[in-house]
Amino acid sequence: MSTVTRTPVQQETSFAGRRRLRGLAWLMVRQHRAALIACTAATVIGAAWIIHERGTMLDSLHAAGWPAKPVDTLDPDMVQRLDGSFSDVARYIGYLPLLFGVFIGAPLISADQEHGTARLVSTQSVPRLRWLLWKLGFALGLVLMTTGVLGALFGWWWRAVRPVVSSTWLDGTVFDNSLPVLTALVLFTTTLGIVVGALVRRAVAAMTVTFFVTAAALLGADYFRNRLATPRRVAFPLDGAHPAVLTDAVQVDQWVGTASGKVYGWGTCVNDAAPEACRAKLGIVNSVWDYFGYDQMATLQWTAAGLLVGAGVVFVAVAVLRTRRTAL
Repeated sequence: MSTVTRTPVQQETSFAGRRRLRGLAWLMVRQHRAALIACTAATVIGAAWIIHERGTMLDSLHAAGWPAKPVDTLDPDMVQRLDGSFSDVARYIGYLPLLFGVFIGAPLISADQEHGTARLVSTQSVPRLRWLLWKLGFALGLVLMTTGVLGALFGWWWRAVRPVVSSTWLDGTVFDNSLPVLTALVLFTTTLGIVVGALVRRAVAAMTVTFFVTAAALLGADYFRNRLATPRRVAFPLDGAHPAVLTDAVQVDQWVGTASGKVYGWGTCVNDAAPEACRAKLGIVNSVWDYFGYDQMATLQWTAAGLLVGAGVVFVAVAVLRTRRTAL
């Protein structure tokens, strides 16, 4: 009789001993296991894909004689194919901000509020703030894990084949998909989804609103990228070779100018009946470029990352205050 009575207790104790996660940690993994599995799979598959594509690209280029041969002497069809492979990977990575905002951020709090899970957790002697911090920490942890690995590997690939890739370092293809901007951008969209979910309190509605708001924010990010720092300016003879400072530089604007430094629009005198006489009359002798040098890339990326993370902190604060002050 005593054996029969103790057996269930022993089994329950044994099961509890084997379960390493307890409390809110177990709840987060259990509740968001689909997101955890999806992010882990995306990280592993994406990392393997980038490593494979990088190795294949370098093997093809080395077999063709690069870097001993200049890029413009290589088979253009091969270069175009390799550049297309690079762009394909970049395009898929570029979906991450939207996916995380819609599928991780938006339903994180709103789904619990809609289905009553938040109210149930609050009745189990768990302070609401602690539950919120666990939810936020779990979601942002997924962001850091996924984007940290993929952003680092993508930047590693790009730096190895930079002269071959047609995208400049200021294009979204490179700038937004490598560290630290990728992580900051996904943190921004995820926290944006979280605050939308906290305000809307319905998962599907929050996901829909987040989709359109995030798409608009990403378009705005493209507009402000060239405004993160002050471009440099260089003048050189109108028909002369580009100076060395323009190597790997990204042109922002182009002018024509006089020896004294006065500038005109680049189309000045182009459509005139006598362009040379027109330029001589105005004293135009130089081509003037506004540009960002390659050495400014880190400054621009960290500036963008800082602004995005700052906005994310504001979104988190709004979501916490809204959730703490609203009845579950």
